[in-house]
Amino acid sequence: MSDGAFRMEHDLLGNLPVPADAYYGVQTARALENFHVSGVPLNLYPDLIRALGMVKMAAARANFDCGQFSAEILKGIEGACQELIGGKLHDAFRLDVFQGGAGTSTNMNANEVIANRALELMGFAKGEYKHCSPHDHVNGSQSTNDAYPTSLHVGMALGNVRLVAEMKELIAAFRAKGKEFGIHLKMGRTQLQDAVPMTLGQEFNAFAETLAGEVLALERIQNVLCEINMGATAIGTGLNAPAGYAEKCTAHLAKITGFPIHLAADLIEATQDTQAFVLYSSCMKSLAIKLSKVCNDLRLLSSGPRCGFREINLPAKQPGSSIMPGKVNPVIPEVVNMVCFRVIGSDLTVSLAAEAGQLQLNVFEPVIAACIFEAQTMFMNAARTLRVHCVDGITANADVMRHYVDYSIGTVTALNPVIGYDKATELAAEAMKTGKGILELIREKKILSEEEIARVLDPAAMTGAKVS
Repeated sequence: MSDGAFRMEHDLLGNLPVPADAYYGVQTARALENFHVSGVPLNLYPDLIRALGMVKMAAARANFDCGQFSAEILKGIEGACQELIGGKLHDAFRLDVFQGGAGTSTNMNANEVIANRALELMGFAKGEYKHCSPHDHVNGSQSTNDAYPTSLHVGMALGNVRLVAEMKELIAAFRAKGKEFGIHLKMGRTQLQDAVPMTLGQEFNAFAETLAGEVLALERIQNVLCEINMGATAIGTGLNAPAGYAEKCTAHLAKITGFPIHLAADLIEATQDTQAFVLYSSCMKSLAIKLSKVCNDLRLLSSGPRCGFREINLPAKQPGSSIMPGKVNPVIPEVVNMVCFRVIGSDLTVSLAAEAGQLQLNVFEPVIAACIFEAQTMFMNAARTLRVHCVDGITANADVMRHYVDYSIGTVTALNPVIGYDKATELAAEAMKTGKGILELIREKKILSEEEIARVLDPAAMTGAKVS
C-alpha cells in the first residue's frame, strides 16, 4: 500500500509508513526512531556494509543449493548484494552504530535493503515482499546471532587488510629515512640522559621495525577473524537451517571473500563467544602503544627549535600559536598520539563488552563493532597523515647532532675496558664539572694516543654502522 510519498509496511508492532523511495523497511524505520546516540551512522564504515553483502550472498547461494528458493530469487539477491559489495546503496544504512538488540537492527537493515533492491532487479516494486522477503529469503536459514557476528568478522578482516597496507607504507617511509640518515652520528639516550653514540638512521630504522612487529601481529590475527558461526541460527543449535547449509554457506563465503573462512567446531560456544574481537582489539591496542611512542620520540627529537633537542626538523604545517609569533608545533605527531589514546581506551570498552555477555549470546557486539571499526578507520587515516605530512618531509640537523656527540660524556663508556670503570667515572665527572668534552680531556691528559683514540673512541665504530 502506497500513497506516493510513503508505503505502508507492517511488523509485529503494527503498521508504519516508510518513505516510498527508501530501500530500508519497517524494522529499520523503527530503529531510526529509537537510536539517536552517537551520531555515527553505519555507512561511515563501508567494510561492514560490504561484509553484510558478502554474508547475505553466501547465505542465498547456500539456501539455493539446499532447495530453499528459486533461481529467480537467488539472482535478485545476488545482484543486490553485489551492489553493496561494490559500494552502492550504502546511504541506505543510516542507523546509529550504537543500538540495542545485539545487532538485530543492522541485520534487518541489510535484509530490507537487499530485498527491496532485489525486487527492483526482479521487476517488482519496493515492498512487494511476497516475491522476495527480507525474512523468508534474504534472512533465510539465519538469525541475527550468526549473520551479524559473521559480518563483523568479515568486515574487520576487510578493514585489517587495508590497515596493514597503510601501515606498511608508513614503515617503508621510516625505512627510507633510516637509509637517508645513515650518515648522521648522534647520541643515543636512555632515561633522557646521554648514553652512547648511534646513527640517526639506526633510530629511524628502529621506528620502522617496532611498527613492523605490530603489523606482523595484525596479519597473524587475521585467521582468528576467519572463524564464523553461520548455520548456528539463534543459539548455535541450527534451528530452521537445512542440513548441510552451514558448510555450504561457509564455503561460499570463503570463495566470495577470498579469506580462509572456516566454521567453528562448536556453534553454541561460537555464538556466545567474542574472543576474536578481544584478541584483535588487543593487537590494535599494542599498535597504538608503539605508534604513540614513536610520535613521542619525533616530538622530542624535534623540540626547540632553539631550546630543545633540535636533532631533526618536522615539516612546518601551520602556525602554532595565536599569541606567540613564529611558533610552529608538531601537530601531525600530536594528532596521531590522540588517535592512539582513543584506540587504547576503546580496547577497554571492547573488554568490558565481551565480559558482559550472558548465557548463549553477547548483546553488546554493536559497541564492540563501533570501537573496532572506528579504530581501524582512524589508524588508516593516521598512518597516511603521519607518512605524507610528517615522515616524508623530516630533515636532519647534522651539526647539532655532531655537537652533542663531541661534548657528551657518553663516549666515555668505551674507555671502561682500557682504563677501568672508576677512572672512566672520574673523567666523566670532570667533563661534567668543566664543560669540556671527553675527547678534549683525553688529549689534554694524554690518556690515549691519537691512534688509540681512533681505535677506542671512534663514535662511528661504536654504533656498529658504517658512517662516512
